[in-house]
Amino acid sequence: MSSIPSEKLFPFNGSVRKRTEAPRALCPSFSECPKKYKSLKEILKVAERCVIEEEKDLYSDVSCEKCGLGDQEIDMLLCDKCDKGFHMFCLRPIVVRVPIGSWVCPSCSDQEEVESFPLLQTKIVDFFQLEKNTFLSQKLPSLPVQDGRKRKKRSELVMYKKRRRLLPFIPTDDEGQRLKQMGSLATALTAFHVKFSNDLTYIRGMAPRSANLAKLEKGGMQVLPKEDIETLEECRAMCKRGEWPPLVVVHDSLEGYTVQADSQIKDMTLITEYTGDVDYLKNREQDDCDSMMTLLLATDHSESLVICPEKHGNIARFINGINNHTLEGRKKQNLKCVRYDVNGECRVLLVATRDIAKGERLYYNYNECEYTYPTHHFI
Repeated sequence: MSSIPSEKLFPFNGSVRKRTEAPRALCPSFSECPKKYKSLKEILKVAERCVIEEEKDLYSDVSCEKCGLGDQEIDMLLCDKCDKGFHMFCLRPIVVRVPIGSWVCPSCSDQEEVESFPLLQTKIVDFFQLEKNTFLSQKLPSLPVQDGRKRKKRSELVMYKKRRRLLPFIPTDDEGQRLKQMGSLATALTAFHVKFSNDLTYIRGMAPRSANLAKLEKGGMQVLPKEDIETLEECRAMCKRGEWPPLVVVHDSLEGYTVQADSQIKDMTLITEYTGDVDYLKNREQDDCDSMMTLLLATDHSESLVICPEKHGNIARFINGINNHTLEGRKKQNLKCVRYDVNGECRVLLVATRDIAKGERLYYNYNECEYTYPTHHFI
């Protein structure tokens, strides 16, 4: 008997029917079907009235922790830790502009107490990298008050304006006092973790020395005469020997660190050169450093340079600026900040504009060339 494959048999009546949809269940009319949801009209009949209040500013009622007032919101700083408010002009020392990044109040900053730099000759020599064989080893030579060179007599009257030459500073004779002067600067630099440098410094990743070209200055830069270059080099040589300008750095509760004369300083005396790290201005447009100094204002903005005394600097970093908005503030100015072309490179010098008495603090105009620094809160 031959095997036959099994097959599922279907009734056949000449046509094949396939199910293409589910069978419809018998449903009563729509009016008889139960409702699952209420209409919006029914919901509004039983819903309670809700009043949405306007969003309230969480800091609208913040007041200054120092003066207790909540006015002048534009000058109010909020601590990123305690969330308390402080007027910039109520802080000590005064904050001159709104910080770009985060800011913490003095109570939350955990600032370490600044210790005075030890007044030891070996420590001073190492800190300022002085010539060890000459520092405090001999009496300072007296500098001539006037130029003793003879001038050729003129047979006819000639009217001309005499150019004023720069004068070298006269160091303090007392060796112990000079040690205190240098110690005060070392204390201030150490407080800001700044390494002393009496030269412009060029750091890898910032502007190279080849970028410091005075010929790029927009409109040209005044050239420092040969006689004044000699004065500049004389002052630099004196500093290397430890023959310091008669200046002392003091701390003031309002102004912070500031510089004052430790003996009389004559008009046109070269006080110091502004030093620090040289960088492109475009890299520092969002920088919070309050001690940047313009070095080069080039026609091409990308070539402009600034001096940043954050890691390297000298006493110029601590000389304060005047308040440009008040007559009393402008009267305090006794220095001028001038940019010179020195052998093709840009340099910034601080020069006395009048006789300065002992104990008088040094001030110059932060906005000498361009009005970009806020000074309305300055003392």
